[in-house]
Amino acid sequence: MVIVARVKKYVVMAAFFLSLIPFTHSHASEDMDVHFIDVGQGDSMFIETPSRQNILIDGGPPEAGEKVVKYLKERGIDQLDLLIVTHPDKDHIGGLVQVMDDLTIKKVIDSGKIHTTKTYEKYIDRLNKYNIPVEVAKEDDYILSDDELTIEVLNSYQLAKSNNDSSIVLKIHYKDVRFLLLGDVERREEKRLTNIENLDADIIKVAHHGSKTSSAIDFLHHVHPQIAILTYSKNNEFGHPVNRVIRNLNKVNALIYSTAVFGDIVIQTDGSDYFIFPEKSPVDSLFE
Repeated sequence: MVIVARVKKYVVMAAFFLSLIPFTHSHASEDMDVHFIDVGQGDSMFIETPSRQNILIDGGPPEAGEKVVKYLKERGIDQLDLLIVTHPDKDHIGGLVQVMDDLTIKKVIDSGKIHTTKTYEKYIDRLNKYNIPVEVAKEDDYILSDDELTIEVLNSYQLAKSNNDSSIVLKIHYKDVRFLLLGDVERREEKRLTNIENLDADIIKVAHHGSKTSSAIDFLHHVHPQIAILTYSKNNEFGHPVNRVIRNLNKVNALIYSTAVFGDIVIQTDGSDYFIFPEKSPVDSLFE
């Protein structure tokens, strides 16, 4: 078990091997928890806001739907205040079919990008079946905004954009701690994003699972993250993450955590410091 704490401008790492000691983390009323769920080759993130709103972002591939539902229900979640669907690729929306079957969804925010696949048809079918209100994300919109927590849309669908470049990109700013969730955007959109003021973030969800299409060094220098979360499956057919992405993350001195190595990853923050709670240590992965 590895815990990382951010103290002011410094990152301090300590390793604890707690295999013989039960480990849990408490959620104080002022804390925000951001969960990076291990769904294999795909994305699924869950946010518990300080005001106790529950937000799910993507649901991984179809086979991950059961895992996502179980993960949420084990935490007492049977209703989502908001479901954000970054773009219509199978490894992001496939698991949402089961999520919509098993949980109550108050509202969906979609990129607006249409896709001609059976997986997308099933996703649309569930939206209609359960009569879930849908809103299309627009750049510069605030999904949530109060004195201490803002969630802003930095990128979404436009007519000339591909599925990946239509990804909803989110900047989450809780007091002094900032997250940047990049979906599957590629270098063209990364370059456009560098024109945004205050793009820097403490924690990023690396774009496109560490693909060669994304994570340009100029972009990473602009963001200068302390922590980089990679979401991919071991031995995936795409070769994610590519060596260039790992080198670029090392060049900007980002500590790398991947769901392939650490399993489910929870980042808990009070808006000043943050702690990382991985499901597994790297040693565990060696024996799998």
